[in-house]
Amino acid sequence: MSTRIPFLKGHGTENDFVIVPDPENAVDLPPAAVAALCDRRAGIGGDGLLHVVRSAAHPEAKGMAAEAEWFMDYRNGDGSIAEMCGNGVRVFARYLQRAGHVSEGDLAVATRGGVKTVHIAKDGDVTVGMGKAVLPEGDVTVSVGERSWPARNVNMGNPHAVAFVDDLSHAGDLLSPPPFSPAAAYPDGVNVEFVVDRGPGHVALRVHERGAGETRSCGTGACAVAVATARRDGADPTATGTPATYTVDVLGGTLVITERPDGEIEMTGPAVIVAEGEIDADWLDTATRA
Repeated sequence: MSTRIPFLKGHGTENDFVIVPDPENAVDLPPAAVAALCDRRAGIGGDGLLHVVRSAAHPEAKGMAAEAEWFMDYRNGDGSIAEMCGNGVRVFARYLQRAGHVSEGDLAVATRGGVKTVHIAKDGDVTVGMGKAVLPEGDVTVSVGERSWPARNVNMGNPHAVAFVDDLSHAGDLLSPPPFSPAAAYPDGVNVEFVVDRGPGHVALRVHERGAGETRSCGTGACAVAVATARRDGADPTATGTPATYTVDVLGGTLVITERPDGEIEMTGPAVIVAEGEIDADWLDTATRA
């Protein structure tokens, strides 16, 4: 390994990421290394890490290489592996554009949650085809302190519990994962969204992301919230043939989510690269072993 490893820093509605370009999958990134890089005091800082690898070079993505040249090997800030990150896909696409691998228009990105279609618009916004939501049956409850709420179980390639509350402050400090039941509903943990109404077709949320804590934004969470809100409002585009669009405010900005009649969900929002530099490999090795 060279003594310095290139990196960039980017964010989508302030959901921020360390980006490590590694086309041939040559950089070893064990969980401890990812956690060290995402540490906001001793590392670069980020909610997660985007490992940029050619699909053909990664064992988990080889089967998608014919559909998508690039694989988003996404890691949570604690080093754990996640299936998908909607804001991360937008930032991933922005990096590919900046690096000259793609241009404005359409592209495909491989993720552990499947191949995602992406459109980079001339105005700078990025739209991601997030796939279809799965709505598992069964009642779910989430709690904060003495309060509890029924939650909608929505899977966007990763699991979500969406609870409608009277005030976003009821979510508490979100320093630790909100308890949920039954435990069997989410054997690998869950992202929990607390939602309030802002107006017709307009909601706001706070989210505790599995493996990251409260974040400024969560793309898959915004999609899950839009779907849960539509069902609460009696809207099901697959049944009515009419798209359902919601404006979703997150702490770091605004996303627009549309569920189409075919069930596909599109998320549109900004993606920004703010810096680039080099990681000292000796520091990373020491931090990994600490």
